[in-house]
Amino acid sequence: MKKFILASQSPRRRELLRDITDEFLVVPSNCDETVPKDIKPHDIPQYLAQMKAKDVAKSYSDSIVIGSDTIVIVDDEVLNKPKDEEDARQMLKMLSDRRHSVVTGCALVYGDKCHSFSVETQVEFFKLTDSEIDKYVESGDPMDKAGAYGIQSKGKTLVKGIYGDYFNVVGLPVGRLKRELQSFIEEI
Repeated sequence: MKKFILASQSPRRRELLRDITDEFLVVPSNCDETVPKDIKPHDIPQYLAQMKAKDVAKSYSDSIVIGSDTIVIVDDEVLNKPKDEEDARQMLKMLSDRRHSVVTGCALVYGDKCHSFSVETQVEFFKLTDSEIDKYVESGDPMDKAGAYGIQSKGKTLVKGIYGDYFNVVGLPVGRLKRELQSFIEEI
């Protein structure tokens, strides 16, 4: 049986991957995550997941490397992790009282073989007051999360509805990943 490597330092992804297998190592990628200017927003997570997985796979040719990246998109604008508290406030104001997309890209790499896919989930926020946004930002929860919120933590109180895979919003579409991984293993 092949060993698995998770090319991510996200504790949320680590926890979710345990639902597929307990036997994996965590080896975060240190690759440059600069994205070409001509890439479409919805393609960014899959592109970055491939870069991360291929980077780690260079040192682990006997393992299946799993790369992943999650972004939030509203009005074709990508909302990454906030730079500071003010940036987090602005992002949350943009998301207030509307729907946005959460796209997670995953890549599976073994030797010179690479398979990747992405999953999109729509999330709708309640109308947020300035006070509610301030309180949430002051909690520190939004600071290390794309779009400045974590649906699995205090950010769940901002969410009016979710349309698609919840775990995709957390950072790893577990059901789809399990199936893609099974197919990938059969092919290698």
